[in-house]
Amino acid sequence: MSRRLNFERKGPAIGKGNSMVIFVHSYGADGSDLISLADVLAQQLPNAVFLSPDAPEPCASSGFGRQWFSIPWLDGSTQSSYLAGLARASDDFSGFIAAQAAVEGLTYSKICLFGFSQGAMICLQVAPRLNQPVAGVVACSGRLLEPDTLEPQMRVKPPVLLIHGDQDQVVPFSDMAAAGQVLNEAGFDCFGHVSKGTGHGIAPDGLQMALGFLKKYLPN
Repeated sequence: MSRRLNFERKGPAIGKGNSMVIFVHSYGADGSDLISLADVLAQQLPNAVFLSPDAPEPCASSGFGRQWFSIPWLDGSTQSSYLAGLARASDDFSGFIAAQAAVEGLTYSKICLFGFSQGAMICLQVAPRLNQPVAGVVACSGRLLEPDTLEPQMRVKPPVLLIHGDQDQVVPFSDMAAAGQVLNEAGFDCFGHVSKGTGHGIAPDGLQMALGFLKKYLPN
């Protein structure tokens, strides 16, 4: 059974939105880290609901923040612990999407996922394995985990936008091309945007590309 995730929310009253964007934060952060992006995006998506859940576990490598799963090279966890954590977090996030879609009265076709770093990794892990496609996935500064399992396990192929800074020293810039190659070969509509001179973060040009993607695939 999936764990209940606490979350922050912005937008129209419950049941009054015509679409939903779910922000998915990075390792060591929490839901409050990305919810401020709603203020920018809502200017052109005024009828969208914005949700930003907390990851299910306290961060193992620090005394603050949350994690979706352990990272062995950061926190000394084992590979088996990482894989088990990834599977459980995927169930948690899948359950969160289903629960909030029901609460807001929205179909998956009106929901986009917007992840950063570890959050992007969870989005790319979960979205292809759902039983129905979300409208799209924005994955910033992430990577495609366990790429060999994608084709055997995927059920749906939502459009994907990969955004990455070419100076990223946390998640290598090369991970963007690696993810794009696997997704394209698997038949996804996968787009990419390089934020030049940007490290591990979301630059203004990247956010503008994300907004354009959301406007294309969500109701306005």
